Formats: sequence, structure tokens, C-alpha cells
Amino acid sequence: MKGRSLADILLLAPLLPVVEEALHAHGLSTARAWEQPDDAATLERLGPVRALATTYGGPVSAALIERFPRLEIISVFGVGYDSIDLGAAAARGVVVTNTPDVLTEEVADLTMGLLLCTVRELPQADRFVREGRWAQGPYPLTASLRDKTVGIFGLGRIGKAVARRCEAFGLSVAYHGRSPQDVPYRYYDALVDLAREVDILVITAPATRDTRGAVSAEVLSALGSDGVLINVARGSLVDEPALVRALSSRTIRAAGLDVFAAEPHVPAELLALDHVVVLPHVGSASLATRNAMGKLVADNLISWFAGKGPLTPVPETS
Repeated sequence: MKGRSLADILLLAPLLPVVEEALHAHGLSTARAWEQPDDAATLERLGPVRALATTYGGPVSAALIERFPRLEIISVFGVGYDSIDLGAAAARGVVVTNTPDVLTEEVADLTMGLLLCTVRELPQADRFVREGRWAQGPYPLTASLRDKTVGIFGLGRIGKAVARRCEAFGLSVAYHGRSPQDVPYRYYDALVDLAREVDILVITAPATRDTRGAVSAEVLSALGSDGVLINVARGSLVDEPALVRALSSRTIRAAGLDVFAAEPHVPAELLALDHVVVLPHVGSASLATRNAMGKLVADNLISWFAGKGPLTPVPETS
């Protein structure tokens, strides 16, 4: 159509087929950034791009935002949006959306699986059998979930879903966050105080300037020699060198980690430790959930282009 942009939406990273299929079905044109030369002529040829779509962790800097003078919305595949320069987006009046809710239950399920694997040493026991060591004697006794208290750092959607599951397991729940909530769990104003009073610390808080490195050497020391750390949020929330030291010195008992500071790179020191369970950031990685996330990415853009506004804007840009 004459005068129509050659690309309404620029995809900054590969997304599931459901995203482009839904956008095209609503008459929205897309271009894939990784298939385009990175030069001014390409931007001119693409036309006045009004939207960007990217994955969690895909950086969108102020400089990138400035390259698109007609930009109106950035749709992020994932609940985290710490890789987007929200200040630059807000200054330009660019709305940022993410994909909350649709992944909450999946991540909470994974959290409990990781917790069980870490406390009861299920991956280690699996290796024990595969390596033929069972014939030489039984696997050593492990720690237990019985009579334990779980502290949740970040009682948002995912944190609450984890808390419900912990209650079903007969575990006591406490939490730390920016402020107390109307929930039947004990609140701690300081993370270090929460760590001191619980047996297991589960991280489900968002990655922000305030939460970066929040799980410090002091917090890990407070968690104690019988304490367990579970992180399904972002690697940046934990002082990773301090965690390596705490695990190596047995300052804490064990850790279950789905996220790391420099993914996909995992410190060799962590991989060398038998009392650490590591996963490749798979909290929401089921086919059903990822498709639901992709659909929400597209639905946000479809709603925006239809003049109905975003469905799930992040608070900082709504």
C-alpha cells in the first residue's frame, strides 16, 4: 500500500513463530533485525518503525531508542525488563510492555522442583546411580524440608505462587519486599533479618538498581551453615563471588540456581561444587507457557496498533 511503512515492528531477536503469525494475521508488517545490515540505509528502507519486540535480556539502550524517532512501544518477551533503558523510553513517551501472569505458575512449579532437587540432592542421587556407586553402598542421608521456614525475597505474582506451594508442603513462609502486604506471612523490613530467621531463602524479586547485589556476603552469612539459597529471579540480585565463597566455605549448605550473572556463562567454581544444583534459566521454559508469552507479546502490539493501548505495560512507562 502506498505510503505504508515497510516495517511496523522491528524484531530485535528471534521470537516464537506465534508472534509473527499473530501480527501478520492482523495486517502488521515485521522485519527481523538480525537479517538486516546495521546501517542508516537499512533504517530508511524499513520506514518509520513504530514498535520493537525483543526477548528478556535483549538490551535496548537509550542510543538504540534514539535511532527510531517514530518509536511508540517496546514489547518484551518475558516478565523481566531490566535490560530496557526505561528512563530513556519514558523520556521519549515510549511504552514498554512485558508478559506477566502467563508464566507465574510455571516458574513457581520450577521453583519447587529446584528446591526439592537442592535440599534432597536429587540430581546428585541420580548421578550416584548412573555411575554405578549404589552397589558399593547407599546414598548418604540428605537434609529435609520438614519443619523448615522459607523466606521469599520479592512477594510479587511469582513469590505469592511459590508461597502457596510452600504452604501446601507444610512449610512456614516469611518475606521481604519494598513494603508489607496484606498476606498471612511474617514481613521483615531488612533482607538480612529475613535470612537470619529462615532456613531457605527463595529469590523472586525483580532486577532493579535497588535489588542488584542485594543477596550479599552479609545476607549469606546470616542464612547460616544449614541455609539453602534458591534463585529463579535474576543473577544480578546475588553477589556471585560472595556466593561462591559462601558455598566453598560451607557458610551455607547448598544453592539451587536457575539464573546467573553473565548467562549463559556459569562460573567454573560453582560447577565444581557438588552441593549446587544448576539449571539453564528454564523457569518458564515449557512449550505451552512460552507460546502464551509469545501471544501476549503480539497481543500487546496488536492492541496498541488498534488504538486500544497496551495490555500489560510496565509501571515505569505506563
